[in-house]
Amino acid sequence: MLEHYAKKILQARRVYEVARETPLDPAPRLSLRLENRVFLKREDLQPVFSFKIRGAYNKMATLDAASRSRGVIASSAGNHAQGVALSARHLKIDAVIVMPETTPRIKVDAVRSFGAAIELRGSTYDEAYAHASSRAEREGRAFIHPYDDEEVIAGQGTVAMEILRQHSGDDLHAIFVPVGGGGLVAGIGAYVKYLFPGIKVIGVEPDDAASMRAALASGERVRLDQVGIFVDGVAVRQVGAEPFRIARQCVDEIIVVSTDEVCAAIKDIFEDTRSIAEPAGALALAGLKRYVEREAIKGRALVAIDSGANVNFDRLRHVAERAELGEQREALFAATIPERPGSFRTFCEALGNRSITEFNYRYSDREVAHVFVGIEMHGGAQARGELASRLRAAGYQVVDMSDNETAKLHVRYMVGGHAGRLPGERLFRFEFPERPGALLNFLNRMSGVWNISLFHYRNHGADYGRVLCGIQVPPADEGRFARFLAEIGYPSWEERDNAAYDLFLA
Repeated sequence: MLEHYAKKILQARRVYEVARETPLDPAPRLSLRLENRVFLKREDLQPVFSFKIRGAYNKMATLDAASRSRGVIASSAGNHAQGVALSARHLKIDAVIVMPETTPRIKVDAVRSFGAAIELRGSTYDEAYAHASSRAEREGRAFIHPYDDEEVIAGQGTVAMEILRQHSGDDLHAIFVPVGGGGLVAGIGAYVKYLFPGIKVIGVEPDDAASMRAALASGERVRLDQVGIFVDGVAVRQVGAEPFRIARQCVDEIIVVSTDEVCAAIKDIFEDTRSIAEPAGALALAGLKRYVEREAIKGRALVAIDSGANVNFDRLRHVAERAELGEQREALFAATIPERPGSFRTFCEALGNRSITEFNYRYSDREVAHVFVGIEMHGGAQARGELASRLRAAGYQVVDMSDNETAKLHVRYMVGGHAGRLPGERLFRFEFPERPGALLNFLNRMSGVWNISLFHYRNHGADYGRVLCGIQVPPADEGRFARFLAEIGYPSWEERDNAAYDLFLA
């Protein structure tokens, strides 16, 4: 089997009629941090910003004249679709692409720009696949499978051919490959294991779409009940039959990673290349990082396939929000503090010399206050545990929410709730300079005189942090409070907008 695929991959040089040989770029910042030599195989630099052009073109170029005349059809979450569409334009073949309705708009628009007809069907790849297969049979079109086809696997295997030419095989410890249907890892695995069986080929899957891991563990292909769609490029419920057959022989292991780890890897790629990978594009790097941490290796040459860059711009909001958690540079705590003037400041002092990345609170009880706080961390889970223990020793009830998906997605925006009109409450929009200690300095200047009844803040990377703050000021203290605002040097702070305030309290 390995010799068969090695020959097919060598014969697949026709892919360079539309694809390009992508660079194997070093990642110096990440290499320094991980104490290994990390390289990124830049498949995001292909004409369709994904490796999928290789397999699609290799398959379509082998079609006979009769098959070409009837046209082709494919199902895809986006990247394979673009590969088929571009290949069809180059080969002058009529093409229809069936895509899930959840496909990112950037991928749909890219396919349309290549001239292919598009049909959106279903919410998952499998639903799109079933419809495309049925239509192929009815219309006599050649179905271009995204991964379960020898020619597709061979075309994608040319990635391995380039890696081994660009980097000495004798010096390479492992290649990390994103896994969806399994075509890429099968092609890379077959070629690498034929020539350099000592090089590890490690597949990487998201924890909510780990179909290859499940298949290898059970010894047969299994069909997942459902898959997540954040890493949409690999959101496949069941791996292909041929990729699975090859993987059983050629893949050393499958590593599974979380959404947060994928987001952190997207950030890592950006910091070393100034390019933005799609979630599936950064998947392999997330697995590489987990492997290095688990094995505690140093000084090894490691390659991660940066498989694509087709990401909707609005998805970057979620990526930025979760990257620090994925890198364990931020901790999220829920804490209970006394409901009295000055307790905010005392709690911040207990956090020590750490930057606060988020603080959410709303008055709801006369005795205690519940706050949701984000804290910049160094040292991972151990440092989080030490800080939590320190806060508990200071008398605070603390729950570490850093790994709680519900907290990260919802609870942070639901802290407090409706409290009605509190006596003397005034709502302000403040701007704090984004530097360590700025919040604590503000609280110190208040000196525990006035009670903070609401506080919402999130660090978004700007020079100034925008804060919504409620402060209870008794009528007798109006003059002193006005002097306080002037003394701290921010006379331009704006008092509440009545319409917004009334809406907030409604």
